[in-house]
Amino acid sequence: MAKFLEYQGKEWLAKAGIPVPKGRSASSPEEAQQAAEWIGKSVAVKGQVQAGGRGKAGIVKLVETPSEASAAAAEILVKTVKGLPVRQVLIEEKLAIKKEYYCSFVINNARDARCPMLMFSSEGGMDIESVPEELIFKMNIDPIFGLQIYDAIDFCVRAGIPNKELSKFASFLTKLSQVYKKYDCQTLEINPFVMTEDGSLICADCKMEIDNSSVGRHPEFGIKIARDLPGEVTELDMIGWSIEETDARGTGFLMNMGYDEVSPGYIGYHPIGGGSAMMGLDALNQVGLKPANYADTSGNPVGSKIYRVAKSVLSQPNIDGYLLGGFMMANQEQWHHANAIVKVLWEELPKKPGLPCVLLLCGNREDESMEILRKGLAELMTSDGIGKRIEIYGKEHVTDTKFIGQRLLALAKEYRAEKDAQGK
Repeated sequence: MAKFLEYQGKEWLAKAGIPVPKGRSASSPEEAQQAAEWIGKSVAVKGQVQAGGRGKAGIVKLVETPSEASAAAAEILVKTVKGLPVRQVLIEEKLAIKKEYYCSFVINNARDARCPMLMFSSEGGMDIESVPEELIFKMNIDPIFGLQIYDAIDFCVRAGIPNKELSKFASFLTKLSQVYKKYDCQTLEINPFVMTEDGSLICADCKMEIDNSSVGRHPEFGIKIARDLPGEVTELDMIGWSIEETDARGTGFLMNMGYDEVSPGYIGYHPIGGGSAMMGLDALNQVGLKPANYADTSGNPVGSKIYRVAKSVLSQPNIDGYLLGGFMMANQEQWHHANAIVKVLWEELPKKPGLPCVLLLCGNREDESMEILRKGLAELMTSDGIGKRIEIYGKEHVTDTKFIGQRLLALAKEYRAEKDAQGK
């Protein structure tokens, strides 16, 4: 899902008429101080990352003055939470909170539901995970008619909202459900939304995740990649998305996997199909190697699409090998892979002489594909050591993850030792 940071989600809530605290984002201590001066009262300084538990991680601080906001921002902006660097903070007014609540709109994927679902609790805040199940109230929402005000009132009664507050809470939840639908959300979580001392309901936090398939309907969001990513968007992710977006012939998926260019043991990973990908990961894990990326060229893509994916995988700096993992007897015509790989290796291996390349390819047109690989790479494999660590395997090793992993490890050790000896 395409995910928004808290401040981004709140901006879209505000545009839809949902009350949020006065605030704005900042990328430096100076900007944080200016934002606090603009607000003109005590503020919360909240680190912005796609991770839960921010309060417990120490990246949410309450301060009284603009100078304190600057100092808090300086402290928070150098932190990392669950592997994600904090690059922005949200500076927003400190609320006079009377009571905290929790609500979220999610997709109920149960077979007898397949619809949006509202979850609500009067026990909102940091420790919502520890709230007993009986205190979290749930209701499926009609996907066509949405949450009607009378259903919201009944729901609030069941959740224990006092009679004098029913209309206010029902109206608030109904408006949130409309935003959920309008923005094609898969998740809209407000934890907490609060009642202030003057009786107002305000979204003190916001987690908004948009259905990837709907991104094309919302150019106003400015989402670059409609895909779930493990961290920040990288250049490889942008390249991978451009391949997928511009050529619909078969799958050509490519994304970053948290690759560290400095650390040894990363392999340019090029599986063919989802099941094959899991077996290839098993092959790497068994021998202590790590995937630099995830890829997939299944569904019978054309050679040019496979070429673009393989070229991107092999272009990653400082990898210790390349694995073409065809751990399935694929029914697609594998000569497209063979032709693409031959072209890519001729272009990339001269830049990385001796790089280990273990090629496992089997399935439809396997014999022709093996012939293309062997003939096309024969000269490269004997060309001054440029391709001396290319190994080609077919159906005899289709499920042999242990063998493939061990071969790749042995070759990677040789390659790393050779590079270390050369001082590279």
